[in-house]
Amino acid sequence: MAFETLLVKVKTALTHSFDSVKISKPTIKISKKSKSNVGFLSFEISSLMSKLLHSWQSLSDNNITRLRNEPIAIEGVRKIVSNDESFLLGLACAEMAENVRFLGKSISRLSKRCDDSNLRRFEHFFDEFADTGLDTPGWVLSCKEMEARNKKMDRYVTVTATLYKDMVELTTLENCLEKCLQDHESSTKEQKIMDLHEKIFWQRQEVKYLKERSLWNRSFDTVVSMLARSIFTILARIKLVFGVGHGCPPSLPRSLSASATVYPTENPSTYSFVSGPLKSTKLLEEEQKDSVRPGFFESNSKLLKPPASTLGAAALSLHYANLIIVMMKMIKSPQLVGVDARDDLYAMLPNSIRSNLRARLKGVGFSASDPVLAGEWRDALGRILAWLSPLAHNMIKWQSERSFEQQNLVPKTSVLLLQTLFFANQEKTEAAVTELLVGLNYIWRFEREMTAKALFESVNLNGFLNLQNSISSCNITKYVHE
Repeated sequence: MAFETLLVKVKTALTHSFDSVKISKPTIKISKKSKSNVGFLSFEISSLMSKLLHSWQSLSDNNITRLRNEPIAIEGVRKIVSNDESFLLGLACAEMAENVRFLGKSISRLSKRCDDSNLRRFEHFFDEFADTGLDTPGWVLSCKEMEARNKKMDRYVTVTATLYKDMVELTTLENCLEKCLQDHESSTKEQKIMDLHEKIFWQRQEVKYLKERSLWNRSFDTVVSMLARSIFTILARIKLVFGVGHGCPPSLPRSLSASATVYPTENPSTYSFVSGPLKSTKLLEEEQKDSVRPGFFESNSKLLKPPASTLGAAALSLHYANLIIVMMKMIKSPQLVGVDARDDLYAMLPNSIRSNLRARLKGVGFSASDPVLAGEWRDALGRILAWLSPLAHNMIKWQSERSFEQQNLVPKTSVLLLQTLFFANQEKTEAAVTELLVGLNYIWRFEREMTAKALFESVNLNGFLNLQNSISSCNITKYVHE
């Protein structure tokens, strides 16, 4: 009876609620079509945000100070790339601008889905700001605002990454459940299914919660607005620290920290610096003389095209990097290098190095038994590798970070092209590699001769001992018989 009374009360309450909804229905205004959320694109957007955060960090005061000194300080850069500071800093500026251009293209594709008309015109405003410095939509943030925006984007990136992991885990659980339902022979099937159902239920709740907190349920307008303001501010920062252009958005210079090593004067309308722009004054004057200049991104893209005399132009920079790494390992442990490994190394050599190597080895004897000369070669090879191997390692790092598999990951280093073999002079690099091969050839033969000599002496010693033992045995036998 009590149960029936409860049902009547529930039915009455539901009926009353339903009637109240029907009565109030005419007063509800028809809302506009809800803005679409980014959904699965949140993972791509999260990657874009990570790259923007990394780009902003690379332009910090400390990193810019390091950039002024480090390229010239690297011995390998001075030896085979260039010792011209203006050229090297120009390459650094061009590469940073090129990275921003690629990020801008990705943001432009997303902006086409926005409802805001200004956001849909992102590409036009972005090119205009790059070429003229005119910030029509007012998207450049102050340094303080940018730091606050970065914290917000960093939270979005973290939560979206967690969402991705939880969605993968949910898919795995659902696949396990489906597989379990198809298994008719399991004795513990019922309990296992119940456990999986419970895990899936809570996992779905977690995924739902993370979708609300992450980029998943954010509109295209909200997301693109954050991206647009960030990339405009980053581009303004690049122009500021490298002394590019004539106009500077007033919000950015006034917000730079007082302790900045590179900072503007009190006049925010120019790009002059107390400590001087990263580009030389002479180079800036030459740029200003050009009445008709290509766009900002176009001119930087041209600067990144390697000269004909470089490894980058010959498409050999990565190959030489791998070759140097292989030789470095062989030089460290020449006694472990077999004949097959030596032949494989020779097969890796380009024709130009093979001919240089043949010329260097002409007249060289087959004997390599001088320990003093072997020690001198080891020292010489160590000195060459000290300045050459960092460029080879940087080349591999730079390439791996830009491979297809790594496109959605944030670069873990700040390696620039000027610190790799890409702009290295081909003739100078091949001369250094040839020297490494000649030295490796000597210490490899020296180690083999020393090993063979030790083995020969060991065999002779064993033979002598065996002979002594046999003579002793004969004497003992003779003594016993007598």
